[in-house]
Amino acid sequence: MSNIVDARGLSCPQPVLLTLNEMKKINKGEIIILVDTDTSKENVSRAATTQGWNVKSVEPEGIGYRITVSKD
Repeated sequence: MSNIVDARGLSCPQPVLLTLNEMKKINKGEIIILVDTDTSKENVSRAATTQGWNVKSVEPEGIGYRITVSKD
């Protein structure tokens, strides 16, 4: 089961901080991050990669994006 971070409506750096907190909490597995700006999409994806997580997908969803990251 995936953990979900709903960062829609939040401006940077909040989506990144919420994502990093979730990564520290679960340490490995899969996280779905919901964002609603291009800037948040790019920053969250970059932060995940920097922390050693794999960006599995970035898909449009509604007026934003659904980012799926994972770590084994």
